[in-house]
Amino acid sequence: MTPLPLTRVSWPRRTARLALRPATGDDLRAVFDIHALPEVGQWETEHPTSYAAFVLRFGEHDLLARTLVIVLDGVVLGDLYLRVSPAWAQADTADRAGEEAEIGWCVSPDHQGRGYATEATTELVRVCFEDLGVRRVTAAAFAANAPSLRLMERLGMRQESHHVRDSLHRDLGWIDGVDYALLADEWRASRPPTG
Repeated sequence: MTPLPLTRVSWPRRTARLALRPATGDDLRAVFDIHALPEVGQWETEHPTSYAAFVLRFGEHDLLARTLVIVLDGVVLGDLYLRVSPAWAQADTADRAGEEAEIGWCVSPDHQGRGYATEATTELVRVCFEDLGVRRVTAAAFAANAPSLRLMERLGMRQESHHVRDSLHRDLGWIDGVDYALLADEWRASRPPTG
């Protein structure tokens, strides 16, 4: 059995201003407080209605094993999602397919507009390609979530699909969804030379 992705990496990871580490049960209240905000919940697939339901959902879907917290000066200001899975392949080539990662992010509105999401997700993408050795990173969003689309583009991801009215939003009705991706070789080609 393949170890969970977060256990395959040494933590915490530090950027210029932030620390990234796997979430623990002690972080769930801070993560809930961010996700429960209306301006955050409008773009979440599930807007938590209570702390108890939020904790139950984390347990039922084993989300804690796929969640990192973004920490600034000891304060959780957001979280990252990481799901690593085998890349799709025909049965006779599956042993050579490798893995791909799906990522997601959420930053408290109190800390938005300062580059924290870009800083944290850039490090997450680096971890995916350099430490986990995935061949592809993907992310999905509602097409109307302009800040997330801009972040994906800053990461060097390209829009691979635009689905017309495929997502039923709780307030907006049927809206479009998008998928973005970045390949390991594209990411490596965009990095400045070392040495």
